[in-house]
Amino acid sequence: MKIEVLTPSCNLDTVRDGRGGIFTWVPPEPLLEFNLISMHPGKVRGLHYHPHFVEYLLFVDGEGVLVTKDDPDDPDCPEEFIHVARGTCTRTPIGVMHAVYAITSLSFVAMLTRPWDECDPPIVQVQPLPHTLPAQG
Repeated sequence: MKIEVLTPSCNLDTVRDGRGGIFTWVPPEPLLEFNLISMHPGKVRGLHYHPHFVEYLLFVDGEGVLVTKDDPDDPDCPEEFIHVARGTCTRTPIGVMHAVYAITSLSFVAMLTRPWDECDPPIVQVQPLPHTLPAQG
């Protein structure tokens, strides 16, 4: 399974009337928790997978890259990426490794199909995050 980019529906009358637009995503499973996440430019979140829930990400501000890899232990396995910006919505299936790299200040809503605190473990870290590695000197 892969991370997929979801396409919203839009009632074009909400755009034509000059007030803006209403874009709608209807996930195939219930969402039971959501979290607002903000990131500083150049930072990384992720390099993990979730064994118990599907995760939707709705990007609300900024620009970044969502990266995935089928086999994180295989150095020859290519990484795949999705450029993300305001209005991008993605669905990450259970067990799919992912990471978000912020190009600019980045804000997104992570929506989960199971509450985080009900999962043991909620995440499995695949690779250490850059900020957790010892400083090179």
